[in-house]
Amino acid sequence: MAQTPSNMLALGTKAPFFELPNPSHSSEIQSLEELKGEKGTLVIFMCNHCPFVLHVIDKLAELYEDYQDKGIEFIAINANDVEKYPDDSPEKMIEFQLDKKFDFPYLFDESQAVAKAYNAACTPDFYFFDEKLDLIYRGQMDDSRPGNNKEITGEDLIIAFENLLAGAPQEEIQRPSIGCGIKWK
Repeated sequence: MAQTPSNMLALGTKAPFFELPNPSHSSEIQSLEELKGEKGTLVIFMCNHCPFVLHVIDKLAELYEDYQDKGIEFIAINANDVEKYPDDSPEKMIEFQLDKKFDFPYLFDESQAVAKAYNAACTPDFYFFDEKLDLIYRGQMDDSRPGNNKEITGEDLIIAFENLLAGAPQEEIQRPSIGCGIKWK
C-alpha cells in the first residue's frame, strides 16, 4: 500500500469551478456553485477501493451528519482511471455510496481535469473552503491510518469546521493527508 501525501494547495486559493456527473442521480451534472455550503464546503477526492478511504468513510459520513445542518457541505469526487481500476466505475460508486450509507454528493471526474485543477494527489485528499470559496484548510482528517492503531476522530477537520463556525483563525500547522495516489490515466 503506497503512501502518497497531499500536495497542500496554497491557502487562500479560490475553489476551482467544476461541473461533474453524479452517478447516484442518473449522472445529472452538478456544479460546485449549486452544491456549495452556506458557510463552508469540504471537497474530498476519494474512490471506492482505497484502504485509506475505507478506513475513514464511516467517520466522514458521521461528520457530514453533524455539520450539514450547520451550513457545511461535503462534495466527494472520484477521479481515478476506471479503465485500469474498474472498481472505481460510476456503477460501483453508486454501490459504494449505498453500502457505506453516506448522503453527500459523490461525483465522477472522468477527464481528471478537476483533480488536476485542485492539485489533488491522494485518496482521501481534503480541501475546506469558506463561504467565499477561499481555501482555509487542506490536509489530513486526523492522525489515524490503516494499521497505525490510532483512533479515527476526524479531529483536524472538526477543528477546521469549528474555527470557521466560530469566526476564529485556522490552525497554522496543517498536516498533509496520506493515502493511495490518484490513479492517473
